[in-house]
Amino acid sequence: MTQAQDDCSFIAEAMPAFVSEASEQLAEFEQLLLRLESSPRNRELLDALFRCAHTVKGSAGIFGLDRVVAFTHHVETLLDRLRDGALALTPELGTLLLQSSDQVRVLVNEGDATPAGPSTDDALRAELVRRMCAVAGEVTAQPPEIRDGVRHDASPSGRRRWRVRVAFAAHTYRNGLDPLAVIDYVRRLGEMSAMRCDAAAVPTLDIVDPEDCWLAFDFELATLAAYPEIDAAFSFVRDDCTLAIEEIGTDALLKLEKPAQLVPSIVSASPAAAVRAVIDDSRFIRVHADRLDEVINLLGELVIAGAGASLLARQTKQGSLIEANTQVTRLIEEIRNGTLQLRMVPVGETFARFRRVVRDTASELGKDVVLEIVGGETELDKSVVERIADPLTHLVRNALDHGLETPAQRSEAGKSAQGRLTLSACHESGNVLLRISDDGRGIQRDKVLQRAWERGLVDPGVVPKDDDILNLIFEPGFSTAEAVTNLSGRGVGMDVVRRNVEALRGSVAIRSQPGAGSCVELRLPLTLAIIDGFLVSVGASKFIFPLDAVVEVIEGRSGLAALDGRHRCCVDLRGQMLPVVSLRGFYGIEAPPPERCSIVVLRADSMRFGVMVDALHGQHQTVIKPLGRMFHSLRGIAGSSILGTGEVALIFDVHALGGLAASNRLPEPRSSPP
Repeated sequence: MTQAQDDCSFIAEAMPAFVSEASEQLAEFEQLLLRLESSPRNRELLDALFRCAHTVKGSAGIFGLDRVVAFTHHVETLLDRLRDGALALTPELGTLLLQSSDQVRVLVNEGDATPAGPSTDDALRAELVRRMCAVAGEVTAQPPEIRDGVRHDASPSGRRRWRVRVAFAAHTYRNGLDPLAVIDYVRRLGEMSAMRCDAAAVPTLDIVDPEDCWLAFDFELATLAAYPEIDAAFSFVRDDCTLAIEEIGTDALLKLEKPAQLVPSIVSASPAAAVRAVIDDSRFIRVHADRLDEVINLLGELVIAGAGASLLARQTKQGSLIEANTQVTRLIEEIRNGTLQLRMVPVGETFARFRRVVRDTASELGKDVVLEIVGGETELDKSVVERIADPLTHLVRNALDHGLETPAQRSEAGKSAQGRLTLSACHESGNVLLRISDDGRGIQRDKVLQRAWERGLVDPGVVPKDDDILNLIFEPGFSTAEAVTNLSGRGVGMDVVRRNVEALRGSVAIRSQPGAGSCVELRLPLTLAIIDGFLVSVGASKFIFPLDAVVEVIEGRSGLAALDGRHRCCVDLRGQMLPVVSLRGFYGIEAPPPERCSIVVLRADSMRFGVMVDALHGQHQTVIKPLGRMFHSLRGIAGSSILGTGEVALIFDVHALGGLAASNRLPEPRSSPP
């Protein structure tokens, strides 16, 4: 296979890495632009914005994606005008750049696929190019045409001629770099001529080291590209060469430093060399999510097998075996913690994506809204983050449409014209609590109740408690919108939000104050895989509490007060009354009660309550398994786990259990859990 064929094969294999990196750059571009709107003259943000566009353009050039290069050229030009101060960022210009970014993403995702013919996207891109040229003042500006891998500028008269002299260091080959590939990339910037290879420094063949590089080139380049773009082509090999760039016709040799804002991640050298540089970077490695999920699943099986081995070791009562098994268990726990950490990502990355949603939706509704993000550093399992994107999107759009008022309405109500939408996250009792709150009009309870009467959800004339009225909005098909719009009115949304959150073993709650705003709380588990648990039993049934929710244990307490009709009682705990619920009565477990019971004290939000159990089995590494369909309606249960003995234990949702324990409704009889 020739070197060219090898490079082409390697580039094809590396294309997914390019698409992934380009998508990250475009996401960063969008966030930077949204931040820039509140600080239009921030030079650091402007430079970073330009760097994102330049990186995507340069990377696309490496892969021969000429359509991406040509379109992004106009985006670069517009950003350059902003950096020079010739243009000021306005909301209209911001919208134009966001729309252009969307089209760059479309082109990147299409890759090197040849278009079957003109499309609506082509027409949209042509219109965006026309608008960008008009704003930037480009009368004849056209992107460079690339034929046979070489840049042919549309305006030859505007070219400048440069003399480039580059000498590569002896260790260049050892660093995995190809000097000829670098020269080939520079050739694409324009027309190269007067090429000369300086052989003066090459030693004689009897002493030359075949692994050393002695290449030095002197050539002329006619191009529309400015000095920074020529200089950036050598950025990847800057530490492995000496470089001089001189504009022909000037007296001085240009000695400019490499601009920091023009250092893309994979723009330089040959396509294959540049891509290898990214893939071989030892600091980061890209792993397919499916492979990581497979490792997590195997780790779960290892935890279960380890628990079984530990049980057998204790039964043998052999000290050396128990000690060895303890060491293995400790190592499994360390592997578990390290592996699960690989899937933890800051939730702020997801929150930041909603800046665009808020901007576009508020503009469509004629509202002025600022998005505030709090606790973005809070980490959550990536699998959970991916599955809450849709519920969060609906809640944000719902708050913008139903909750926040127009500037005129806010002014009439004595509020500031600009509304505020807040996304916040924090850890609480082993869970992550996400809040979507606004300072809008709040939920109109009378309107909700009227619609509930009309739909037969509540008997006419009956007025439930405030909390029950608010929860009506989660009923399927429920909507208070007067007309169907692009955003609401079809009654699809809040019921899906609750269903999706509960499918993650989470819960959703809503609070609202008329005229002051609303807050939706999503309570989610940190991870869907493995947790630290506290194992207990009632009769033959085993249960697990998340260890983070366990406050303390009261053992051997007798003479408890009689249980009421809801299987509850109260105990005096250091001078304060602690509500206690009996799992035996609550779940209808048929087993004779023990002589003495224990109480596990749990924390859910600001509430503390106790749970009566028969026996305590201590801390337990818990592999979370989903419940079967027949157990989905089991109240207060979040999942199940397999113990080392092969038995099944049910995992409590402490927050839901606390809510059930505090409920005034009598529980329905249940059959004994497994």
